[in-house]
Amino acid sequence: MKRYSARVEVWLRPGIADPESATIERALPALGFDDVGELRAGRAFCFVVDAPDEAAAKSRADELAHRLLANPVIEDATVNVDMAAAVPAVSPQGRELASQSVGQSVGQQDRAR
Repeated sequence: MKRYSARVEVWLRPGIADPESATIERALPALGFDDVGELRAGRAFCFVVDAPDEAAAKSRADELAHRLLANPVIEDATVNVDMAAAVPAVSPQGRELASQSVGQSVGQQDRAR
């Protein structure tokens, strides 16, 4: 098996109201971005797929995109797959430590008030 990195971009379909983009676009001139327009907000998901070849990885990423990541009624998804670069592994203990340190920071802030 080979490792492939996948990137899924999810966008609202044309004709679907996009209040997030509209709000950002209305703010652009006030922030000095008069030359920017036609803004669209979306979501991006990046993950690694283990597959025998690129076609199989793309197929699996497409399946994930359309079954879980995008709402097919109102959103379109585009999938890109490439050979994965070395991805650092994170152990479950590492995740635990990260969440503990965040929790400790919050607790320390509460005590400081």
